[in-house]
Amino acid sequence: MNKNRVLVVGSTNIDLVTTMSRVPSGGETIIGKEFQQHFGGKGANQAVMAARCGVPVSMISGVGSDNFGLDMLKNLSENKIDTNSIFRFPGTSGIAHIWVEESGENRITIIPGANFKLEPEAVVEEMKSLKDIGYVVAQCEVPLEVVRAAFSEAKKSGITTIFNPAPFLPLPSDLLDNTDWLIVNESEFAQLHPESLEPINDEVIKSLPRNGNTIITLGAAGAVLVQDEIKRVTAPKRNPVDTTGAGDCLIGAFASGLSMGFAPEKALMLGVVCASESVMRAGAQTSYPTLDEARELIQTL
Repeated sequence: MNKNRVLVVGSTNIDLVTTMSRVPSGGETIIGKEFQQHFGGKGANQAVMAARCGVPVSMISGVGSDNFGLDMLKNLSENKIDTNSIFRFPGTSGIAHIWVEESGENRITIIPGANFKLEPEAVVEEMKSLKDIGYVVAQCEVPLEVVRAAFSEAKKSGITTIFNPAPFLPLPSDLLDNTDWLIVNESEFAQLHPESLEPINDEVIKSLPRNGNTIITLGAAGAVLVQDEIKRVTAPKRNPVDTTGAGDCLIGAFASGLSMGFAPEKALMLGVVCASESVMRAGAQTSYPTLDEARELIQTL
C-alpha cells in the first residue's frame, strides 16, 4: 500500500473578514471598507492547499451543529478532502474574526467552538481506521492533548509528523520530540528560543534547541530549511493584497510535496511559490492556487 495520504488533525473555522484603512484604537469606532465571509481554520486551510496539489487528504476536526458546520463539511468535500473522520458536535462551530488593513497586515481573534471538543482517544481511533497515512499535520487550534496523542500514535506507526505551533502555546517536550518537521514563523521561533531571539542570522538559527528538522517562514523573504545545514528559499517579489492564510498555504503545499516524494528543499520551494501566489488575492482558501494552477507551479520547480 502506498502510504502517501496527508492527514490533517486541526481546526475548521468560518472567517469573518473586515477590511479597513487601519485598526481602531481602544474605545474608537471607525468605518470599515468591506466585509467578507470565507472558509478558514489553520487545519482546513492546510488541508485544502495539500489537496489542491493533487495528493490524497483526510481531516480529523470538529464542527458544530449550526449551519456553519454543514457549510464547512460541504466545502471540504468540494475540495476533494475525505471528511469521514470529522466529528459533529452539538453547539457552535469555530469562528475567526479577521481585521485586514490596507497594507495587507492582519489581526485575528479565534473562537474555537467545536474544535476544542475533540478528545484524544477518539482521534487516535480515527487515525487507526486510515491505513494509508504517510504524513500527519497539526497546529494549536485544537487541544494540545489531541495533537500529543495523534503524534504519539503516528510515531508508533512510522508516520511523518509536521507541526505548526500556531497560535503559539507553551509546548510539552514530548510533543516536540515526536515532531519530525517543526514549521514556525519568526515570532514563534523567538518564543521557542531560550533567549527569545528572532532568526536574524544563521548563528541564532543554529542555537535553537532542536533535534528534528525545522522550517522558518520569513514572509516576503521566503523560508529557511534547517537540517544538517541551513538552506534559504527565496520568494518571488509580490505586492501583497492580503496575507491571511499564507503560512497555512505554505505548510499544506510543503506536506503535499513530501507526499509526492519531493526532496525537502523542493517541497519547501513548492510551499513558498504557492504562498507567494496566495497573497495576491483576498481571503485564505479563496486565495490559494487551484488544482490546475498548483500543477503549473509544480512544473516550474
